[in-house]
Amino acid sequence: MGSKAGWLPVALLLAAVALSSVVSPPAAAAAAAESGEADHAVQQHSERISGSAGDVLEDNPVGKLKVYIYDLPRKYNKKMVTKDPRCLNHMFAAEIFMHRFLLSSAVRTLKPKEADWFYTPVYTTCDLTPAGLPLPFKSPRVMRSAIQYISNKWPFWNRTDGADHFFVVPHDFGSCFHYQEEKAIERGILPLLRRATLVQTFGQQNHVCLKEGSIIIPPFAPPQKMQTHLIPPDTPRSIFVYFRGLFYDTGNDPEGGYYARGARASLWENFKNNPLFDISTDHPATYYEDMQRAVFCLCPLGWAPWSPRLVEAVVFGCIPVIIADDIVLPFADAIPWEEIGVFVEEKDVPKLDTILTSMPIEDILRKQRLLANPSMKQAMLFPQPAQPRDAFHQILNGLARKLPHPEGVYLAPGEKHLNWTAGPVGDLKLW
Repeated sequence: MGSKAGWLPVALLLAAVALSSVVSPPAAAAAAAESGEADHAVQQHSERISGSAGDVLEDNPVGKLKVYIYDLPRKYNKKMVTKDPRCLNHMFAAEIFMHRFLLSSAVRTLKPKEADWFYTPVYTTCDLTPAGLPLPFKSPRVMRSAIQYISNKWPFWNRTDGADHFFVVPHDFGSCFHYQEEKAIERGILPLLRRATLVQTFGQQNHVCLKEGSIIIPPFAPPQKMQTHLIPPDTPRSIFVYFRGLFYDTGNDPEGGYYARGARASLWENFKNNPLFDISTDHPATYYEDMQRAVFCLCPLGWAPWSPRLVEAVVFGCIPVIIADDIVLPFADAIPWEEIGVFVEEKDVPKLDTILTSMPIEDILRKQRLLANPSMKQAMLFPQPAQPRDAFHQILNGLARKLPHPEGVYLAPGEKHLNWTAGPVGDLKLW
């Protein structure tokens, strides 16, 4: 795909992007996102989100809700991290940092009777393979055990069957607790969580693993590590399209048509020899720097529709090209994804070169100005310590907007909605 005749317009486009005075300086913007300070240079080259989305993005949740944190035995959380500190660095680590953030947050209350929400700090992704990949197989038992503990020790779960509780479940398919979609669908959402609010990375319309009312969040990407790879803000964006990752997962999908629903395989087969596309399975030490040199960064689905590339692209000012049909994106009421990204249907991957080369330069530059907005970047990150408008605060804003709870949340005497014996037999074993 892609002819020599099409290279000249792209070369001119890259030159225009590099020379334009309105192109976002990614390094300064990312530094502002990490530090919480809006650098003057970033403000010059960024554009505020217009309308209600911009207001939502900059909301302050303090004073709008109170959260009670259950004090669980260490085996449910801190002991897991002590045993395997790698849990702090993988893309599911939001569950750990959300707990740490809430412990010192202004929204925390020590009086459960005045709480709007109850939070159970259970780490269901901190069971790693030798290669550092999270395993979901113990997660249902860990979660069931934690819920059993809070329901026996405190009265608050039982009065609502968990409807005023929230849980962070950042697995591939949320609380369906499996990394393969077919098996996740077969499992369904853990029955005990069906009245709770789920805070999860997985989002796909009309999917059994996405419960109505869930809050979709970005995956964890290490802010400090990203900052150490910032490059000078005037570096030209000389790469047109960039991607690093798998195209085939031969170990789990030897036939090649199931992984990424074939979209990644199509990327490789159509564009592996196209000079406009810098795509490879290699993951170089300059990965973050390369994203800051690219105009478009591909964000295709893998086993799940989301990936950390979405966070990395936004933080580094690279226009995300989202290839994942029916995806529900993080904080969609605050981040105008249609304005900052490019959406390509999975079936249209073979036409990707035409789609991107035909975009007007004015549209590209506006997307870059929006991406340069420090608030946009901050909303995608879980920095330590927390900063105003970061992902932690966006989660709290989402919870605050669900208040007050409807009357039906509280159960009548003897009323029950949950079946404690439902689900696969293996989930019922003690943990």
